[in-house]
Amino acid sequence: MGQPPFHIAFAVTDLAQARAFYGELLGCAEGRSAPRWVDFDLFGHQLSAHLVDGGLDAVATNEVDGDGVPVRHFGLILPWDDWHALAARLGARGTAFLIAPRIRFEGQVGEQATFFLLDPSGNALEFKSFRDPARVFAREL
Repeated sequence: MGQPPFHIAFAVTDLAQARAFYGELLGCAEGRSAPRWVDFDLFGHQLSAHLVDGGLDAVATNEVDGDGVPVRHFGLILPWDDWHALAARLGARGTAFLIAPRIRFEGQVGEQATFFLLDPSGNALEFKSFRDPARVFAREL
């Protein structure tokens, strides 16, 4: 049996913009919805975008390998080729990356491909990949 899908609920300030970002840009199929929330299928995982009135708090960052990484974020670890295909597709569509696609921790146990982007409500998403999937939880040797 494969890994169970995760579920995450998060705040958005505009459901139409969320549908455009998650559905059209990222290619997530839409699931159930109601006037104040909508579910999306992100590579088999359930994202629940819940409408909030007013803005969202600013995102704090921590330095990670030279980048100001948003502390509050979610995302996926994709297979190497899938990550590169997604990064190329988003780049071709003129996506504004918060942190552009790059290799982080190059030559180290935790070497990974990564990029960050913000949805229209300011939620940070990270998509990453490990050339060697066995190193997702590896520690320095």
